[in-house]
Amino acid sequence: MRVLTGIQASGKLHIGNYFGAMKPMIKLQEENELFTFIANYHSLTSSKDAQTLKQYTLDAVVDYLSMGLDPDKTTFWIQSDMPQVLELYWILSKFTPMGLLERAHSYKDKVAKGIAANHALFSYPVLMAADILILDSEKVPVGKDQIQHIEMTRDIAIKFNNEYGEIFTLPEYIVEDELATIPGIDGEKMSKSYGNTIELFMDEKPLQKRCNKIVTDSTPLGESLTPDDCNVYALASLFLDDAGREELSDRYRSGKEGYGHFKKYLKELIWSELEEAREKRAYYLDHMDEVREILNSGAKKAQNIANQKMEIVREAVGL
Repeated sequence: MRVLTGIQASGKLHIGNYFGAMKPMIKLQEENELFTFIANYHSLTSSKDAQTLKQYTLDAVVDYLSMGLDPDKTTFWIQSDMPQVLELYWILSKFTPMGLLERAHSYKDKVAKGIAANHALFSYPVLMAADILILDSEKVPVGKDQIQHIEMTRDIAIKFNNEYGEIFTLPEYIVEDELATIPGIDGEKMSKSYGNTIELFMDEKPLQKRCNKIVTDSTPLGESLTPDDCNVYALASLFLDDAGREELSDRYRSGKEGYGHFKKYLKELIWSELEEAREKRAYYLDHMDEVREILNSGAKKAQNIANQKMEIVREAVGL
């Protein structure tokens, strides 16, 4: 089964990226034909500085490889190395009703958060549809907030297919419900756009300081704490199995420890989880020629598939 996943290069990767995309991706590459790209075209909706975007893109590449992406099992490339997707984006725009885009929850949420409204942000779902459809992707792992975009992709593909025949594969989404929303330090969804993330590869002291900023209630030390409503517990539980979560829940309710103890515990969980990844990251940073070779190879494979699809699309629409 062909599976496609991508991530924006709009900032340093964080815990939400790890559990929401990276960890499931590592499992998917073992049993599927996995395609993964760094979505730097999409990142232009929030990036204002060229050098920063370039750096974020390379950082994301190295981070993905460090976290376990295997280039022998996964086709891996940078989105801008496959410009065919922009041509398809324009063609698909013809089959995208304005009302469909106006109903996009993600666009409304980002504008409400103060992100500047522009055409790129508004038409983001069309470019996402092009990413998916140009490779005949069958499954697309997404967070719960992105399900609507997959449904929009299907709507666009159906309208195109109704006019020109069964050219595009209709994708289906994959969602791990228990990981659908990962809280940031403020309790809202963890997102680079909201500035509430815990980055993956922070040094140990800055990591502890970041964990210390997680919003909690004012229950004093010595009183029982409620784990179900705690952002620290929600994050720590991601690293634990059922027995570990039960043990942590008992510690919360015992009243013997306060939020400061649990923030330190969360830092230790994060630091331990990423020990091997930090070693791999150091290796790749010292071998960037190898990283570029991986990207070039992945881009060539993805382009070959995209070119075949675009020949069919151009012929269908008369280009």
